[in-house]
Amino acid sequence: MSAPRIWTIEEANALVPQLSSLIGRQLALAGEIERCWRDLVDAVPSPVATPGQLVELARSGSERARARERELSEKIAAYEAGWRDVEELGVVVKDQRIGLCDFYGRLDGALVWLCWRYGEPAVEHYHALESGYAGRKPLTASKRRQLLN
Repeated sequence: MSAPRIWTIEEANALVPQLSSLIGRQLALAGEIERCWRDLVDAVPSPVATPGQLVELARSGSERARARERELSEKIAAYEAGWRDVEELGVVVKDQRIGLCDFYGRLDGALVWLCWRYGEPAVEHYHALESGYAGRKPLTASKRRQLLN
């Protein structure tokens, strides 16, 4: 495995507008997937035990059920491709549900995560590699000066 890209705060923040757009679409698509799933459940009249069984029944069911299953499959494929697009930017996606992303950074010579969440105007937090979202700390002016590439 190759060494991870180390981001400066400026580089990470330059990516925020593009990330906001991509992740905004992803979160909207997640809502559409939930709607499609409910529509599929409504289109298959018999109770089933698992999502896989529901999909199989839909594929062999009415035209309405088949159409709902196709729509759901297409949206799931687009959702998965969208997250691959985000990761291809060099960002580490930590939580798809809330649009939480990390960038490798270096603070006082140690690797850290520069942390950004969808809806935030800029990358304004960091945390140790071994800590998660709960360990986020603000990037104060003095910490920003210590960030090195």
